[in-house]
Amino acid sequence: MQIVMGAQNCGFGPVSELVAVSRGLHRHERMFVGDGVAAVFARRNPDAFDTVHDTGGMTGEAAAEMTDELLRGSDHVISVMDAELVIRSVVARRPVTLVDSLFSFWQLTLPLARIHERCVTMPRSGLAAAEQHLTGLSPHDRVVAAHLLANHSVVQNLPGVTERVTEFAALGTVPRIHVTGSIVDVEGLRSVARDTGPEYDLLINVGGFKNFLLDFDVNDDYLRLLHRWLPDLLRDWPRFRRVLVCGGPFAEGRERTVWAGGGTAECRLLRQRELLQVAASTPDYLMAPGLTALHESLALGRLPLAIHEQHYAHVFTMRALDGTEFGRSGGRFTDVVPDHPLPEDDLAGTAALVELAGRIRKDDELYARYRRTFNERIEHYISLAPSQRRHGVEELGRLLGGEPVHAVMNGILDTPRAA
Repeated sequence: MQIVMGAQNCGFGPVSELVAVSRGLHRHERMFVGDGVAAVFARRNPDAFDTVHDTGGMTGEAAAEMTDELLRGSDHVISVMDAELVIRSVVARRPVTLVDSLFSFWQLTLPLARIHERCVTMPRSGLAAAEQHLTGLSPHDRVVAAHLLANHSVVQNLPGVTERVTEFAALGTVPRIHVTGSIVDVEGLRSVARDTGPEYDLLINVGGFKNFLLDFDVNDDYLRLLHRWLPDLLRDWPRFRRVLVCGGPFAEGRERTVWAGGGTAECRLLRQRELLQVAASTPDYLMAPGLTALHESLALGRLPLAIHEQHYAHVFTMRALDGTEFGRSGGRFTDVVPDHPLPEDDLAGTAALVELAGRIRKDDELYARYRRTFNERIEHYISLAPSQRRHGVEELGRLLGGEPVHAVMNGILDTPRAA
């Protein structure tokens, strides 16, 4: 079976989930198509696909033609939170599965029934007509519409998922929704060497970072704050002599090394399976609170400490997990500036976090408070006994568990025409 695959360009979370799904489908021909950070991650993990079609640098028309040609020759399409790829697949009349780790996150501006009606009446004659019909839907509305248009929806368990599944079921005829547990690279996790000595004392995983608003040189106050803080981390914590800072901002010629207080912080991007090995062997782990990285850490039996939020989805995740050790102990920008307004909106909320990171970076008094409160979080984290860390992993496992994603995906693809 020929499968076209793509992922939303929003950090490394969606594309790392796509890589995890793809690696479990190696008996099929897997063709990645996309650009931006999704293509960067796909190129860094080429063994996960049979072919990688990077449309970056192409004109919009050329990229669309390549994508549509791949769709026409495919037997099935798998999209991780990329609504446009789902719409293109429906117009091309190809069976499509939408994979989503943030199913309960999407904030609707229209009633679900109205979005459903739009999907039912959407013309299939061409992409332009379909897009015109969906005009007025917000980006979050469009992801939910993509669920309604897809043949199958595979959603990762998270607080709020059950309630949204019930809302979908009340609509009547809707695509089948499959609730799964972790969407992670199971084979890669199994191959991790558990008896390897640590190369680093601390791992800091900042994820892909780049999304609809954030970029490595635009709206990058979070990264600038990180760069200011790293030397102080090395000075404040002599136990962390060797630190690895991994993420998209340090790919493709952006690597750097920081020296301070007798310690070293290497900033670079690892391949996914290399990162899993480091995460398994490094004693302490700080991470941006993305769900995929969190699930990978839990699968390794490691409880990480959440660092401050990059975008609004991180705020949502930390609130959803607030009753857990991970949620309670994580760093938050509201620790530093409690009265800073944070709109309950993806774009506006992310913009507010950018502004907040900039305020803290530029204001010495706020930065001192940031440094102090974060040190308090780190102190609590390293004081946790092994039994407390195990309990933290177990409580998240109970909250986020579900059917294995590879069993779900193979079940979908083994049905006639995967429809």
